[in-house]
Amino acid sequence: MDAVQQEVTDIFLRTKALLQGHFVLRSGLHSGHFFQCAQVCQNMPAVERLGTLLLAKLGGVHYDTVLAPAMGGLVIGQEVARQAKARFIFAEKENNVLVMRRGFTLKPGEKVLIVEDVITRGGRVVECLEIVKRMGGTTAAVAVLVDRSAGQAKFDVPTFSLLEMSYPTYPADQIPEWLAKIPASKPGS
Repeated sequence: MDAVQQEVTDIFLRTKALLQGHFVLRSGLHSGHFFQCAQVCQNMPAVERLGTLLLAKLGGVHYDTVLAPAMGGLVIGQEVARQAKARFIFAEKENNVLVMRRGFTLKPGEKVLIVEDVITRGGRVVECLEIVKRMGGTTAAVAVLVDRSAGQAKFDVPTFSLLEMSYPTYPADQIPEWLAKIPASKPGS
């Protein structure tokens, strides 16, 4: 683990954003670990530092607008946009599908950075990629705090993460006995 990954891990542990137990993830998979980014996102100095570290990872990626899926990506997306002095917009659920509302639009070819807190399969990022394409924009990159997929979630644009964690996940019909003994919770993201 390099120094940045260690610092990010320390931030998540210090803010009690990395939990252990039995969790049902948004993807429907079960896990013994959960990143509750809402816990870290209530600590603005931690959010500011994570935003700084994420921006450093992006290097020379150029974009005009940051798009985040609600709820998870809102705080870190806004912080990345604030530090980059970029416009910030978000997509939100309507009938369990992410859509742009509130008058948000993209200009043809507008370069967009998608920022999310945690990905496991990357479903919300895929929805944001489709939104950008449908609205005529261009996705410059995807930036996430934590990639739980250990690099398995693939997108058609450069993807950057501060931390890759490969905690095992299990389909509901394949939960190991030790995990099944712990009552499952669905903490939300």
